[in-house]
Amino acid sequence: MFYFPDTGQKLSSMDILNLIPYILLFFIPYSFCFTPLDNYLINCGSHANASLFNRVFILDSTFFSADDSISLTNQNPPPYSPTLYHTARVFTNSASYRFSMKKNGIHFLRFHFFPFKAQGFYMNSAKFDVLVDGILVLSDLKLTNDVLVKEFILKIQSNLFEILFRPVGNSGFGFVNALEVFTAPPDFVLDYGTRLVGPNGLEMYKNLSTRILETIHRINVGGLKITPFNDTLWRTWIPDEDFLVFKNAAKAAVSTHTPNYQNGRGATPEIAPDNVYMTAQQMNRENSILASRFNITWNFSVAPGGGGGGVPHLVRLHFCDIVSPVLNVLYFDVYINEYIAYKDLDLSSITVHTLASPVYVDFVADSDDSGVIQISVGPSDLSSAMRMNAILNGAEIMKVVNVNDSSIVHRKKKLGVLVISVIGGVVGLFTIITAFLLAMRCRKKKRKLRTVESAGWTPLRVFGGSSLNRMLSEPGSRGYSGLKIPFSDIQSATNNFDRSLIIGSGGFGMVYKGVLKDNVKVAVKRGMPGSRQGLPEFHTEITVLSKIRHRHLVSLVGFCEENSEMILVYEYVERGPLKRHLYGSAALPPLSWKQRLEICIGAARGLHYLHTGFVQGIIHRDIKSTNILIDEDHVAKVADFGLSRSGPCMNETHVSTGVKGSFGYLDPEYYRRQQLTDKSDVYSFGVVLFEVLCGRPAVDPQLTRKQVNLAEWAVEWLNKGMLEHIVDPHLVGQIKESSLKKFGETAEKCLAEYGVDRPTMGDVLWNLEYALQLQESGQLRETHTDSSTNEAVNVTNGIVLGSSSSNRTERYYDNNGCSEVGTSQVFSQLMTNEGR
Repeated sequence: MFYFPDTGQKLSSMDILNLIPYILLFFIPYSFCFTPLDNYLINCGSHANASLFNRVFILDSTFFSADDSISLTNQNPPPYSPTLYHTARVFTNSASYRFSMKKNGIHFLRFHFFPFKAQGFYMNSAKFDVLVDGILVLSDLKLTNDVLVKEFILKIQSNLFEILFRPVGNSGFGFVNALEVFTAPPDFVLDYGTRLVGPNGLEMYKNLSTRILETIHRINVGGLKITPFNDTLWRTWIPDEDFLVFKNAAKAAVSTHTPNYQNGRGATPEIAPDNVYMTAQQMNRENSILASRFNITWNFSVAPGGGGGGVPHLVRLHFCDIVSPVLNVLYFDVYINEYIAYKDLDLSSITVHTLASPVYVDFVADSDDSGVIQISVGPSDLSSAMRMNAILNGAEIMKVVNVNDSSIVHRKKKLGVLVISVIGGVVGLFTIITAFLLAMRCRKKKRKLRTVESAGWTPLRVFGGSSLNRMLSEPGSRGYSGLKIPFSDIQSATNNFDRSLIIGSGGFGMVYKGVLKDNVKVAVKRGMPGSRQGLPEFHTEITVLSKIRHRHLVSLVGFCEENSEMILVYEYVERGPLKRHLYGSAALPPLSWKQRLEICIGAARGLHYLHTGFVQGIIHRDIKSTNILIDEDHVAKVADFGLSRSGPCMNETHVSTGVKGSFGYLDPEYYRRQQLTDKSDVYSFGVVLFEVLCGRPAVDPQLTRKQVNLAEWAVEWLNKGMLEHIVDPHLVGQIKESSLKKFGETAEKCLAEYGVDRPTMGDVLWNLEYALQLQESGQLRETHTDSSTNEAVNVTNGIVLGSSSSNRTERYYDNNGCSEVGTSQVFSQLMTNEGR
């Protein structure tokens, strides 16, 4: 047996074994790579420096301005207490600390209070207010005989930062033992992506960075206490056990592997330390008392609401999938105060398709009258019976401080007087300058108008100062202004984002069906909180889709960036994702083999256009069956260009970039070398071809080990010469042997280990058309050279090719019986009227 010396609690050998994974976490090396630009650590009232958690706190004399203050020292400090808490600065009148700031922006502010008795001052009876830059942040502190640390996160917007201590009443006094003021990491608090959760549904919460946030709870869910020594921002995280409503509903999970941070996407070690993301609570489905579906719930005490209104709190939730064996099997819902906060959360999508990759999601919710914020996670309707689960790794709750303090009003009045006096002084000068500018404008007006007309576009006005609008306003960004759709129009089109109109969800957010004013059906993709990759993907979708139009690519109708919203509006594709027609819904009729071939051909046409229709080409990077949509005529359209990249320049062979894509479809060469080419799309498309043939997912963890990965399994059967044994049962007896053979060979070539051995999308397209003709008539084609193998294959009667493959002329017949002529650089199908 083992004992805890402070409690006398006995620990069995089994208890020790269960603790080993948690203990190992604290031997993982930490590198405190974050160095704040502003970093003031102040030991108040002392004549010497003090150290706490390997940080040196210096004397306060150069920052303090007051005559009525007293430096006190605790003559009988508790054993083993930090030296930092042996002294204090006491104020009998208003006094302040002032700091010169090197950089404006988000900062941490911490007050350390440890009451003791000295020279007649009983510090636990102190009464005082604390104001930062004139804003009241602390009053009526409840002091005990323990250390109290009050933390605030706020934006400092001037070069001089002031902290004012103001005693309350005639006998009141204030004190403080230590202060911290230091710069927060970049993007620690963002103004986009935060949602207000409440009875009115999810709404965007604006201007979060301008609020002052007071930390109330910081929880390491499923793990042990984390001290400032093990946190890059010197924070304390406490275990969640005392907050669980029903402890038997949760089961702790722990990983000994460092989280997979995504190069600036999602969370970073500064957002939360590794140990937070390496532990979690998950559903305890082993408990026989519980039903198969239930939620894990935590209750947190916060500032109570009053007068019929709650106090707003920022709720930051941390997630890292350390419980799933593979991607795309964990779907769950998140609730705050019993309102849905995140529906069908799929961490695989948010984390750029990488397991154990940390992310965080920000919400704002009001406390109730009893002073509670409740957080719950539970299984989604998308969860399979075998994989039903929900997790949470960490939680932070911060009170949004009310900034409507009278001191601010007084300060604004003084500022108003100053502004009025300044305005009066410049009115005369302004009048003279205006007259001069009007004269110059009249002379240049005609020439400016002619310039706009010749350019054929109007530069998009910059509003809100967002990076998107700066990008769209740069020279050469033609036509974007015509794509802007007012937020009010989108609200009307979706009935104010009625949840009954939701047709899908992904890493970027929910997708709603809508109807615009001109009765055009659209799909509206609205950015969700926590989608930190959302902004770059938002940019990419607009820049890519605004310059392409093709029958087999989903068209962008417009976009909206108002009120911190990120919304993309596409043409509505009636029948939805290809995946749903293959194995995603038993209610849909199975597709015939001819329909499947035509869908693959259409998708290949769209991809070939992307690869060859531009100087550098465009690489999609996320080809999968969910990103191929089918319209009412079963025409395929490639969708979701958020991860797309321009191809290599003429003198380059690849694009060096971080790996992004979907598990099961990812090009292994791209994954190993981080070198992207259009052949990476070809690999992913090869997986889709086998999905179409076999009617099963790219990865299915419920199958045996040999069958889990579709690409490996299908190629193995093809090499045995037994491909017909694994086709979708709905297709049995439909496929001609010659068509199946050509289709299988095409898919296998796409899945070659090295990109140089894979065909181009033009070759893939040609072979799929050949497979379709073999299916319909068995008629052979004339010779065509496959770029990946230089093998001679046959050409359909509908296309006449010259002897030179590099300069060949192609003639073909479209659906209307009309013929057109084009070059091989833009494949024949791309030159049709229907393909433009």
